[in-house]
Amino acid sequence: MSRRLFILVWLLCAAGASAHADSVQFEWTGFFARNLSTYNLFADPVQQIPNDGLVPYDIITPLFSDYAHKQRFIYLPPGGVIEYSETEAFAFPVGSVIVKTFFYPHDFQKPDDERRLIETRLLVHTEKKGWMGAAYVWNDDQTDADLSIIGNRLPVEWTHHDGERRTTQYTIPNMNQCRFCHAGHGENKPLSPTARQLNHDYAYADGHTANQLAEWTKRGILSGAPEPQASPRVAQWNDPQAGTLFDRVRGYFDTNCAHCHNPDGLASSKRIDLRYRQTEPWQRGVGLRSTGGSHTASRLEKVVAAGHPERSSVYLRMKSTDFTFMMPQLSRSVVHSEGTDLIAEWITSLSPESVDGL
Repeated sequence: MSRRLFILVWLLCAAGASAHADSVQFEWTGFFARNLSTYNLFADPVQQIPNDGLVPYDIITPLFSDYAHKQRFIYLPPGGVIEYSETEAFAFPVGSVIVKTFFYPHDFQKPDDERRLIETRLLVHTEKKGWMGAAYVWNDDQTDADLSIIGNRLPVEWTHHDGERRTTQYTIPNMNQCRFCHAGHGENKPLSPTARQLNHDYAYADGHTANQLAEWTKRGILSGAPEPQASPRVAQWNDPQAGTLFDRVRGYFDTNCAHCHNPDGLASSKRIDLRYRQTEPWQRGVGLRSTGGSHTASRLEKVVAAGHPERSSVYLRMKSTDFTFMMPQLSRSVVHSEGTDLIAEWITSLSPESVDGL
């Protein structure tokens, strides 16, 4: 082999190796790898800069998880296309992976400065077992994350928006707990990739900003989506300009409660349906007597007592950290003060006379 040909072959091999090193390397083998780095998801783990093949996204109203911040990504197999749905979670092809990293900025007033990665969760669409989930816990050096099977509780601390130093015990779910939210009485499924949650602008790393539904359609990874203005959009729960008070409450309930409180969820027997599409007051528990549980508030109060948050079990459960009574039972160990304030404002705004007889 001539020297020139040798150099050309070497350069081609090196270029191929480099391209491979910069790309996600995910192949489902029937079980989760021990280390997250096996999948080569991130070029920079600490800053969560994705490698080629990993598409970042965000949602309008996220689940409250003890004030943890989150970064979200999707991976699609080669040629994979997501199918649009107006009301349900989008249909992803087999081989897809939904990635969500939980982290805490050291100072919430400076969210782009130092941070501590806590865990990265994967939801993988497999051919034989449907969607399967796992959590990876980041090491102290923040260089890699290890598969967590039995779950854990980790101490975390941060400086809050108000300058107060806060601490809590952050809960890593075990592998069985994924089903509590993602399956209910059925099969595991994604929750957040919906038209109503994705229908807003995202600032991409290359400097351009675009509506996510339009961008995914343009990239050829989403089919069947209408123009963004024809798609539903959830109201951002903490933005008074995003919608009416009731619309923002609907958005908050949809994300934080509806995975259980729906006809197929674990709380389907509780008579309330907190999905965003439901708009009738009684479907939100207005005027309905609380059922189940041994807690005094559960036995004596209504789910929503119009005009009276202090007599409404939904508000009392949100304000509680007693595992036997609190709602939701997973994903939090502290009270979401801003969220409970929103619900209290809504309940206070309700007129008892307007819901008599429900």
